[in-house]
Amino acid sequence: MPNIKSSKKDVIRSKIAYEKNKAEKTALKTAVKKFEAALADGDKVVAEAAYKQAVQKVDRAVSSGILHKNTAARKKSSMTLQLNKLA
Repeated sequence: MPNIKSSKKDVIRSKIAYEKNKAEKTALKTAVKKFEAALADGDKVVAEAAYKQAVQKVDRAVSSGILHKNTAARKKSSMTLQLNKLA
């Protein structure tokens, strides 16, 4: 445990950021899993709604620095191709 006041604050700040990032990653994974489940069911209407939600979560993860922009582009492209195959 640090003794310097600013270092103590850094520890608290990093803990808060860790929790926020963890929650956002979990929400991202959940949204993608819901999309994949909708694809597996073959329900296009539900899949489109889940797709929009998943893309939104991916974009939010990029803006907060959780995902790299190329990783996000790859994920979105893959999801789009899967959704178009369903049609």
